[in-house]
Amino acid sequence: MMEWSTTLFGVLDIPMNILPQVQDTSGHFGSCCPEHFGASIPITAVVGDQQSAMFAQCCYDVGDVKYSMGTGAFIDLNTGRKPHASIAGLYPLVGWKIGDELVYLAEGTVHDSGTCLEWLKAVGLCSDISATSRIAQSVSDSGGVYFVPAFSGLQTPINDDKACAGLIGITRETSKAHITRAVLESLAFRFKLLYETVLTETKIPLNYIRADGGVSNNDFVMQLISDIVAQPIDRPSHVDMTSLGAAFLAGLAVGIWEDKEEFKLLRQTEKVFEPQSTWIMYKPIITEWERAVKRSLKWYKG
Repeated sequence: MMEWSTTLFGVLDIPMNILPQVQDTSGHFGSCCPEHFGASIPITAVVGDQQSAMFAQCCYDVGDVKYSMGTGAFIDLNTGRKPHASIAGLYPLVGWKIGDELVYLAEGTVHDSGTCLEWLKAVGLCSDISATSRIAQSVSDSGGVYFVPAFSGLQTPINDDKACAGLIGITRETSKAHITRAVLESLAFRFKLLYETVLTETKIPLNYIRADGGVSNNDFVMQLISDIVAQPIDRPSHVDMTSLGAAFLAGLAVGIWEDKEEFKLLRQTEKVFEPQSTWIMYKPIITEWERAVKRSLKWYKG
């Protein structure tokens, strides 16, 4: 049985009697007021953003991994019935509870993913975010330019909220394409840090990696992630998995679907990015990027 932490709420001096009863993720929570939508619509799922995406991605087994790349980015690992906390910045979440099934996730986060692509457009380095993959591939490398994606600090596993975003290595020969490529490469490099943290901290063998979110539409980023971690990356045909997961959970509660195994037949893969042999080329580039990251640390005071 799930319950609130009496220890935590005691430390925070929050009375337990004001808290709602802990319920399953999928079930009957009441109905909305008819004046809002013209009918009293039942509420049959309550779920968090990443938990919902994880459910829609059909990451139902221990070792399944989902990477969502939207405004920020989140890596989630199914750890089964055992929560996992990490000194490197992974934190435990209840993925979902449906009847006797209880699933925990270990999650790591990056606050800046899509924001970096939006910045490229805002400062005039690209006019269309969807074109950044093609622009990055128009040059053979970043020309020695490195970008630190830290508009909101650096999270797992660096955990420095005083870090600053940085663009280093610019020369007179640097072009918009070089900077664009450096920004996209940094998103893949941040995934590599998260991925290695999950491997090191949890010791759980990973089954596969499934990506979603708006940034996952960027082929350059997806292929580079696959290359530098030497794992296939599965991108679904429907990348907004949060809304789909909530719909799945709501449908389970009212009998539209009988079992979550049915969703494995509904999920469709749009593309699988297979690792290419570029690691030898990128190994020194990542080392230099890590040097750039070190220069951005503890930049802000206070």
